Amino acid sequence: MARTPPETLYTAALPTPLGEARVVFDRDGVLCAFDWTSHEARMRRLLRRHHGPAQPETAAAPSAVRQAVADYFDGQVEALARLAWRTNGTAFQQAVWRALCEIPAGRTESYGQLAARIGAPKAVRAVGLANGANPVGLVVPCHRVIGADGSLTGYGGGMERKRWLLAHEGVALRQAA
Repeated sequence: MARTPPETLYTAALPTPLGEARVVFDRDGVLCAFDWTSHEARMRRLLRRHHGPAQPETAAAPSAVRQAVADYFDGQVEALARLAWRTNGTAFQQAVWRALCEIPAGRTESYGQLAARIGAPKAVRAVGLANGANPVGLVVPCHRVIGADGSLTGYGGGMERKRWLLAHEGVALRQAA
């Protein structure tokens, strides 16, 4: 049986106030991964998991991606919602990622609230795992999920970035004790 060759993906670096971001997109300009260059190994692992053995080729980022990222960091915090994205994952992961996109900028939800909203109130840990397996960070806003007590919890891009992103979006953060 002949194997299907891996799809062709492309990658580009984008400057942001939080350091360089790395985007991966398909031939149609649809985003397949977003992460920080300082966390590129993590992004590549997730990319392999969700898109197979493709080795992205360097190319210019699509203008829609460049513009949405620039607009987001310029204060238009809903700008990333207009980007098309796609990734593979289990049905559960896909449900979590779609639900993440429903959390508006400036708001947060706990893992428990997110689990309840997708109809799986006892699946709090599974929601956390799906959140952590999100290859399209920032665009699929996993940074908007916090602990039930309002505390900041893990973020693949680092806690300082998470804190900055939430403050940028207008979230009033609880002060550390």
